[in-house]
Amino acid sequence: MNQTIRTATLFMSIAAVTSCQTPQGNPAGAPRSPQEKLTVNDKKINEIIADMSLEEKVEMLHSKTIMSSEGVPRLGIPDIKYADGPFAVREEIGDGFRPLGWTTDSATYYPTGSALAATWSYDLAYDYGNALGTEARRRGKDIILGPAMNIQRLPIGGRTYEYFSEDPALNAVLAVGYTKGMQDAGTAACLKHYALNNQETNRGSVDVIIAERPMREIYLKAFEAAVKEGGAMSVMPAYNKVNGYYGSENNHLNNVILRGEWGFKGMTVSDWGGTHSTMGAALGGLDVQMTGDNYFGPALIDSVRAGKLNESIVDDKVREILRLRFAIEPIADDKANTVKISQKEQQQVAYNVAAKSIVLLKNEGAVLPINTAKVKKIAVIGLNATATTASGGMGAGAKTPYEITPLQGLKNRIGKGVEISYAPAYKHYMGMFAGYRAGTTEIAQTLDEAPDAKLLAEAIAAARGADLVLFFAGTNKFIESEGIDRENILLPVSQDIIIARLAEVNPNIVTVVVSGGPCDLRVVDEKSNAVVQAWWNGLEGGHALADVLLGNISPSGKLPFTYPLKLEDSPAFALGNFSNDVVTDGDVFAAQFRHDIVGETEYDENVRSPKAYYSEGLLVGYRWFDTKNVPVLYPFGHGLSYASFEYANIKSDKNKYGADDVIKISFDITNKGVMEADEVVQLYVRRPGAKVEWPEKELKAFQRVTLGAGNTQTVTLEVPVAELRYWDEAANGWKLENGTIEVLVGGSSATLPLKATVTI
Repeated sequence: MNQTIRTATLFMSIAAVTSCQTPQGNPAGAPRSPQEKLTVNDKKINEIIADMSLEEKVEMLHSKTIMSSEGVPRLGIPDIKYADGPFAVREEIGDGFRPLGWTTDSATYYPTGSALAATWSYDLAYDYGNALGTEARRRGKDIILGPAMNIQRLPIGGRTYEYFSEDPALNAVLAVGYTKGMQDAGTAACLKHYALNNQETNRGSVDVIIAERPMREIYLKAFEAAVKEGGAMSVMPAYNKVNGYYGSENNHLNNVILRGEWGFKGMTVSDWGGTHSTMGAALGGLDVQMTGDNYFGPALIDSVRAGKLNESIVDDKVREILRLRFAIEPIADDKANTVKISQKEQQQVAYNVAAKSIVLLKNEGAVLPINTAKVKKIAVIGLNATATTASGGMGAGAKTPYEITPLQGLKNRIGKGVEISYAPAYKHYMGMFAGYRAGTTEIAQTLDEAPDAKLLAEAIAAARGADLVLFFAGTNKFIESEGIDRENILLPVSQDIIIARLAEVNPNIVTVVVSGGPCDLRVVDEKSNAVVQAWWNGLEGGHALADVLLGNISPSGKLPFTYPLKLEDSPAFALGNFSNDVVTDGDVFAAQFRHDIVGETEYDENVRSPKAYYSEGLLVGYRWFDTKNVPVLYPFGHGLSYASFEYANIKSDKNKYGADDVIKISFDITNKGVMEADEVVQLYVRRPGAKVEWPEKELKAFQRVTLGAGNTQTVTLEVPVAELRYWDEAANGWKLENGTIEVLVGGSSATLPLKATVTI
C-alpha cells in the first residue's frame, strides 16, 4: 500500500515530524524561522509608529468592542477582529457574551480538544486548524483564540475537553499542526492559556508554585513548539499566577522565555478580564488588554507623560500588534459573511477527526463490531444518546448548522432489518446553569441523584427484550465547563446503579462513554462486554460513532490521558496538592461577563491567592502511575482495534549517539486482522542507571500507520538526542545526561513488546 508516512516527535524535530513537511531549502533573503516571517515589514511599521501620536498608540492596546481592538483609522489600518475558539468559530456576540442572533454565523462544530488528541495525528491537527482558519476568514476574523493546549494535570479539570493531553510530546505535535494549519489558511492562531492553567477552581487568583524543571519539560513544551516551529502569531497569557505573578504581567514567562529564549515576534492579548495593572502589565509583556481601557488607556498615557514608563515600551507593543496586522489580510465588512461558513469540506474534516478519535477501551468476546445478522433488536439506553454537545457550560460553544447525535447516527447507518428502541434512563444535570431551564422536571437536582423510578423502569423494560444494549454514559458540558472543576470523576446521576440494574436483565451490554475527560469506569468495566470512549465529537460525531460500532471502520483512537481506577490515585490528589479551597464567590470571567449565570457580581481583584504546589514535579499522568507503580483502569496511549497488530524486528541505525545526532529506530508492524486498520505506534524511553531523577519512561515519538489486512510495513521513528536533555536548575539551562537509553516500542504506554538499547 502506498501511503504518506508522517512521523511525530517533539518540537525540536517538527521538521522531521513528517517526511513530506521537510523544508526544501532557504532562498536567499528569506526568513530563517517561522517567527522571523513576522518581522519582514518592520521598516514600514517603524515609519508608521514614528507618525503616530501617543494617544493613537495606546488606543491600539485595549479593546474596541468585546471582540476587536483598534487599528490606526487615520492611516487606514483596520481593526483586529477576534473570534473565540478553539473547536468552532464562535457566533457573533455582544456585551455579556450574549449572541447577537445573526442567521449567517453558524459554523462547523469540530470535535473538542481531547478528541483531537485521541487521534494522535499531526495530519488531522493540521486539517482541523486549516478548516477552522478557513471558516474564520469567511467570517472576516483575523485571530482565532486557540489552540487551547495546557497539560491535563487534573482528571477533574473543567477544561479537560478543550485541552489536549497529559503529555508534552503529544501536545507539542498537535499544537504545531493546529497552528500551522490555521495560519496557512490566513488566520492567526492565539495560543492559550500561557501558562499552567491546569485548574478552573480559583483560576483568576490561584498561584501556581512550580520548579523550573517541570515547568520547562512538561508545561511549556507545547507552547515552545507552537511558537518556534508553528510560527504562532499571538499568545494569550493565562488568568492564574505563576510563582507569584499573573500571566498578564509575568516577566519571566512573557519576556525572558517567550520573547527572549523562544524569539516570539507576535502579540500577546490578555484573557478577557485578565489584566490587573498598568505598570505591571506594561513591563511584564502584555500588548493588548481585553476588555476595557482602565489599565491600557488613560492610565498608561499618564504613566508615559509622568516619566514612569518609557514610550519606547508602548512602541514595542504597537510594533508587535502591527506585525500581526500586516501578516493577516484584513477582510472588509462587506466581504465577510457573504457565503455559507460551514461547508462540506470542513464538515468532512470534522468527521475524519471524530472517526479517528474514538477509543475502543474493552471488547471481550469481540462483541464489537455489531453483527447485524444476529443482532435484530438494539436497546439504546441513556440520555447521552440524544443529548447535543455543541453548546453548554460557561465558555466555549458552537452555533452549528446541525449535530448528528449518537442515536441519529446509528439510525442513519444501520439500515433496515434492525429494530432500535430508546430510553433516556436518567435525567439531565445542569448544576449552576439550571436556571436556563427552571421549572423543567427532567433536570436532576444533584450530581448523585437517585434514579428516577419511571425512567429506570422504562430502561429495564427496553433492555430485557433486546439482543444488545447500548448504554450511553458520561457527562455533559454543564458538568465539564469553563469556570468550574468537577467535584469528582464518578459517573453522574447514578449511572453506575442504572447499568447494574440493566445487567441483571441483559448481560449483553456495550457502554459508550460520552465525555470530554476521564470518568471512573470501574462499574461500567465490570458490567460491560465492550466499552467505547466517544468524546464530544463534533457535528458528525454520531455518524463516526455508528461507523465504528457497525464495523464500517476500525476504531483507532488512543487515550490522551490515563483513566485511573479512582480519582485519589492521581498525583495531585494522592499528594493532596490540588488547591480546591474556593476563595471567591465569583469566577474571574463569569463575574465580569456572564452575569446571566452568577448574577450582578463584581470580581474582587484583591482576593487572596491560594497556592497550588506542583510537588509531583515531572510525575504528571502516566509518569506518576508508572514511576509509583500505581495500577490504572486504562493506561495512557491505550486503544484497541478490530485488527490485531504484531511488532517485530526492532533496530537502531547506530549503537552510540552524540549530542547533535538523531536516533532512528526501525521496526516492522503487521496487521494480523481481516480488515484495514490504523495503529498508533508509540516510542518511549527509559534511563536505567541514571543519576538525574527521571520518570519511569517518557513518550518521545509516535506515528499513525494505516495497514491493509495481512500487510507488513517497516516504520522508522526519530528522536533527536537534544530531546533527551533535562533542564538543569542550578545551571539555568538544558543539559544532556550521558549513559544507556532503553527504547521501548508498542501500542500503548503499558504494551511495549519491543526494546532496543543505545548509548548517549
